[in-house]
Amino acid sequence: MLADRGARPRRTPFKILFLTVLFVLIGYMAVVLAGLVAYPPLPALIESLASPEIIAAVELSLATSVVSTALCTLVAVPAAYSLARFSFPGRWIVNTLVNLPLALPPLVAGVALLIFYGPSTFGRVLSSLGLDIVYTPLGIIAAQFFVNVPYMIRVVRSAFETINPRYEYVARTLGCTEWGAFREVALPLARNGLVAGLVITWSKSIGEFGAVLMLAGATRMKTETLPIALFLNMSTGDLDLAIAASVILIVIAVASLLVFERYSVGSRGAF
Repeated sequence: MLADRGARPRRTPFKILFLTVLFVLIGYMAVVLAGLVAYPPLPALIESLASPEIIAAVELSLATSVVSTALCTLVAVPAAYSLARFSFPGRWIVNTLVNLPLALPPLVAGVALLIFYGPSTFGRVLSSLGLDIVYTPLGIIAAQFFVNVPYMIRVVRSAFETINPRYEYVARTLGCTEWGAFREVALPLARNGLVAGLVITWSKSIGEFGAVLMLAGATRMKTETLPIALFLNMSTGDLDLAIAASVILIVIAVASLLVFERYSVGSRGAF
């Protein structure tokens, strides 16, 4: 006989084993992060969080991450829609190249960006125009954009792929242009995926370290984002300031993931 609909699922040894592994892993992660937050005395942590260096790092991180995320959005939405809707020769090659920064170590991406914006012809042209990218806050934005735009493309593309193309076809038969169908149908239906992509891209931009270190350097109070502040203060033995930067990054990561999980229903499978 079939089990009653209201019956509780049986706790089989298989299920118990897998759930045990899951919760042990969660417990391990929680203990490690909680230990970091609880390590310094509370007054010392508050004092470090209010220090001019950490405040400046927060301001620079917020400013550069907002700009780079906006640039990622401008590029990722049309790119993701193209990959989700259009067929063209070499599509798999394009998809591979778009995702290449995901597989590259951030330090390698940073070195490539350093060469591109530094001694290359393009970099010299920019410098002659008075636009210096290397070892400046603009370098932070460039590094964040290069490393993180593939993440947003994947999330937004997944959101577009969950939308039935027939909705857009119907809109066009009712008089909408392709642009109108995209603006009035596809974008609103992909709203949750766009929000999820924005949040996770912004969070990753704030936490970007390797590429930023290579391209923008690690100059205190100039190119010192939160991860750079963590690195500099760990290097000089100022553990309290390093932990303060870590705590802020943890809070941002947790908040971003909560929002991402809330809005990523249409983006499952993006990672």
